[in-house]
Amino acid sequence: MSQALAMFNSVGGAHFSQMVCTMAPYFSTINPELTALQPGRAEAVVPFRKEITNHLGTVHAIALCNVAEFVGGLMTDASIPSGARWIPKGMTVAYLAKARGDVRAVADGGQVDWSTSGDKEVDVIVTDPEGQVVFTARITMNVKLAD
Repeated sequence: MSQALAMFNSVGGAHFSQMVCTMAPYFSTINPELTALQPGRAEAVVPFRKEITNHLGTVHAIALCNVAEFVGGLMTDASIPSGARWIPKGMTVAYLAKARGDVRAVADGGQVDWSTSGDKEVDVIVTDPEGQVVFTARITMNVKLAD
């Protein structure tokens, strides 16, 4: 079990999210709360706040990218074999609708073969409070297995 997954299970989502934001401070700009973490899946909520809005009063595009990397990275960490390492290599995104209100991001890596080194494609879907998909991302994670 990954250290991140063990810590999430030990301290819970709210405290774990604060710890991640301490280790990677840029994530704190969106105030995410990880609500689920397991191999192949992670889910987080980002509360709507004026600080993450754009000129239209909706959630800023980069805030959506930020939460996608947050859940995508944590899901990857929980999914890879012990001793393996990962790093995001690229991200392709689509802005599908204005994001109003709190948003929920789900990273799905259930179909990814985590047992080998190389580039892995991680899909993330972000929805608004009504469940409408407002944003999608495909993150390329480069995974290196332990020697």
